[in-house]
Amino acid sequence: MSASFELSDVARVTLGSVGEPGRRTFYLQARGEERTVSLKLEKQQVAALGQLLGELLSDLPVTGNLPVDLELEEPVETDWSVGTMQLAYDNDADRVILIAEELAPGQGEESEQQGAIGRLSVTREQAAALVGRSELLVSAGRPPCPLCGHPLDPSGHTCPKTNGHRPPER
Repeated sequence: MSASFELSDVARVTLGSVGEPGRRTFYLQARGEERTVSLKLEKQQVAALGQLLGELLSDLPVTGNLPVDLELEEPVETDWSVGTMQLAYDNDADRVILIAEELAPGQGEESEQQGAIGRLSVTREQAAALVGRSELLVSAGRPPCPLCGHPLDPSGHTCPKTNGHRPPER
């Protein structure tokens, strides 16, 4: 079982990916006083996190200067894979709280095993930087097929709209 953690004063937080488009692994990485954690995410989770953070921040006062150093810190060693995430805002501390729950074996079934929980407390500026970073990462993937919308592979694309043959006639 993976270890749970709480980083109450996150010094640095970012989203990033490792690998080529189509085969990338996505990470949420945070550094606190005593440790750095790298949590594995799916591309859809990166997109959803960015969107929900943007919605949460739209109800709050405008942020100050955003962090600019948003590359992953090497080496990237996965602590665990994220199953679900929750967001909240702590008004007293003026912090965005991100709670990540580990994707536990057998999750979704009647399971006695509970995965690890990670709790990050980030500034509004750090959260706003994650919004921009998520948009950059998601858009940096493979371009969509103009006919079907599925990602185009560098090695070729069998489009379901054409049954793998020629483009449909207009």
